[in-house]
Amino acid sequence: MEKNLEFPDLLRLIDERSTAFRAAVSSAPSLDVPVPTCPEWTLFDLVKHLGGGDRFWAAILGAGPADAPPAEATAARAALEVPREREALLAWMAASTQLLLSALREAGPDAGCWAWWSALQTPRTSGGVARHRVQESAVHTYDAQLAAGAPQPLPAEVALDGVEEFLFTCVATPSAWPHKPTAFDFQTAEGRSWRLTVDGDGARSTRIPAPTAATGEDSDAAGASIHGTASELVLYLYDRIPADSLHVDGDAGLLDLLRVWEPEE
Repeated sequence: MEKNLEFPDLLRLIDERSTAFRAAVSSAPSLDVPVPTCPEWTLFDLVKHLGGGDRFWAAILGAGPADAPPAEATAARAALEVPREREALLAWMAASTQLLLSALREAGPDAGCWAWWSALQTPRTSGGVARHRVQESAVHTYDAQLAAGAPQPLPAEVALDGVEEFLFTCVATPSAWPHKPTAFDFQTAEGRSWRLTVDGDGARSTRIPAPTAATGEDSDAAGASIHGTASELVLYLYDRIPADSLHVDGDAGLLDLLRVWEPEE
């Protein structure tokens, strides 16, 4: 069974994705180019969002366990002012990432903190924050590359962790699924697979064996099975590419129900 990425690996990947993000911004013709995957945003807006997010989470980590984000951090993010000249903006972005990494190193992987997600499958800890920020940085790097005209797949190491991270963080909930119970299988070309089960007890995901004739896996148990590379699956889950970019077996309409579901928690 594959292990989760270790905390030092998560910090390394945040740094690597931030570097790739800044490279994409540097290569773009202008900070005013639109970001196709973030409607109404320019590349400047995207930099402000990601760098502001790094600073926001650094403040959250520094505040320790809490029932809400620190008021000062929320106010600072709302009033965020950033440089408009490209080189200064890139330097600000690099400093933002270093603030986040410093806060993560100081906290260590197990420190408690506020987080917006259910603690059902992802802990509200600095380790959970680090794992999620890898994906935030990776997906927004793709956004920046797309705006610059040279999109690249997410690195395999990032994407393989990203499918599970999304399912465990963004989907897991104790809120009841309002439709007939079903399951979704997410199967990567690289060989890792997960099953998302939704029913009256909510939504939770588990790793499953890669589908082969030898596993005896019941292919009919899932209402829909989604196949693609790990990068494609992460980009689909974050609404960057449509479902028809992937191979879907079963009832594709279930994906629409999943997409519009808004759990109470």
